[in-house]
Amino acid sequence: MIEVNWSRTDLIDESKEVVEHQTRQQKEALDDTSGVSIDEFKENRVKITKVIVDKRGQEQIGKKEGTYITLSVPTLTIDDHNGFEQLEKSFTKYLDDIHKDIKINKDSKVLVIGLGNKTITPDAIGPFAIDSMQNEQSENPSDHFIMYAPGVTGQTGFETSDFVHALTERIKPSLVLVIDALATRGSSRLCKTIQITNTGIHPGSGVGNQRTEVSKEVLGVPVTAIGVPTVVDATVIIADAIDNVFRSIAAKVEEKGKPSGKLSVTSWTPEANSRVDLNLIKPIFGEWSTWSTEDRLKLFEEVFASHPERLIVTPKEVDVWITKYSILISKCLFKWMNHKVH
Repeated sequence: MIEVNWSRTDLIDESKEVVEHQTRQQKEALDDTSGVSIDEFKENRVKITKVIVDKRGQEQIGKKEGTYITLSVPTLTIDDHNGFEQLEKSFTKYLDDIHKDIKINKDSKVLVIGLGNKTITPDAIGPFAIDSMQNEQSENPSDHFIMYAPGVTGQTGFETSDFVHALTERIKPSLVLVIDALATRGSSRLCKTIQITNTGIHPGSGVGNQRTEVSKEVLGVPVTAIGVPTVVDATVIIADAIDNVFRSIAAKVEEKGKPSGKLSVTSWTPEANSRVDLNLIKPIFGEWSTWSTEDRLKLFEEVFASHPERLIVTPKEVDVWITKYSILISKCLFKWMNHKVH
């Protein structure tokens, strides 16, 4: 039987190892010698999580040494121009931050690789970003970018890393940028997050389709991966839905006995971060209603372990999201390069 990991994710701050390490830091107040530095803060509406893993941290949590920067706007919607503007501003800023030690001059070449399958929309952000960059190139020519979308192994029969390695040897760029779609284990992160890391990338790893990595160790030049989470496991959606139902019912039970409860004239649900006493619904739904979302996910993993079906979910407006992020990434890369060179 194939072992299915229902909690798969490409986002560093969602990984089990980092979450457990962060919890341990908070409990034991570990200092910087722990090997993993986790910093969370907000810039306007953008939540930034910066994780730095050194050699010691790599051994502790099993994540590659390097810097991981996650930018997220939890309330972002397709028509949220202000949210996209803030995300664009932060993305450009942290592109500069993560490349501060890489020298780019007027003669430097930057190879941009758009990973993914253009015929499958949730996986097409890489090729679409390349298309956007080519459109931008025709209007604002830059001698620094060389762009390529190699397709996927299922289409070409060749490992993506082989294509990238051959191009790198021929072009000899100062930097390789890899753009790809990611998987998340939180439905609230879908199409609302960008991750930047200088550790490279394992194409397809988030959905259990492990390919050869694209990294500095493989190519011999610095590699930065840029990813947007576009898919999530169906079991995560179920767990999130059940959690929302339980929280909503518990909040209504708690509110029922208060004078404010009589003033409600519309349906009401608690805010995501508000504290709700789930023990209030324990007599109705039993012990599992007080479980954490993590424990419920483990239950689903056990229940569905014998089922071969794997459902990966994506937003219905994913085509619009992909287009918006492709344009955003393209615009920011040209803006960053112009600032870097001048």
